[in-house]
Amino acid sequence: MQERFSTFTLLIAKLSKAIRKIKTEEMSQFNLKSPHVSCLYYLHKQGELTATKLCDICNEDKAAVSRTIDYLEKHGYLYCDSNARKRYNSPLKLTEMGESVAVEICGKIDRILGVASQGLSEEDREIMYKCLAVISKNLTKVCQNYGD
Repeated sequence: MQERFSTFTLLIAKLSKAIRKIKTEEMSQFNLKSPHVSCLYYLHKQGELTATKLCDICNEDKAAVSRTIDYLEKHGYLYCDSNARKRYNSPLKLTEMGESVAVEICGKIDRILGVASQGLSEEDREIMYKCLAVISKNLTKVCQNYGD
């Protein structure tokens, strides 16, 4: 059991570290950081989204998404059509530059996923994602017992 725990936690930590490093390196040419990637990616893939929806999709807290949106808006990657004081539920849209960068990001993501998946069959990949989803769901239940 101890070896299983050690292997699981070590592999998850290595994956997380590698993903952060890849995001940082691949986004440096755009002067973007890791948190910006998900927002641009999902706005490109799903169209207009609110900050609330981005929080859910990116699994980030409101403050982190708010900082990311602020940065992306100030640097011309996205905009909000609403003049409402509280824009958290207002739709965000990519600018032309944001869309262009998002297309490049998606290409990079596809390339990296291809490299990461080398040696796995489609069936292996489906099983892996199914197992990760079950583990995530189960660990989320455990975390709910701890409260906030």
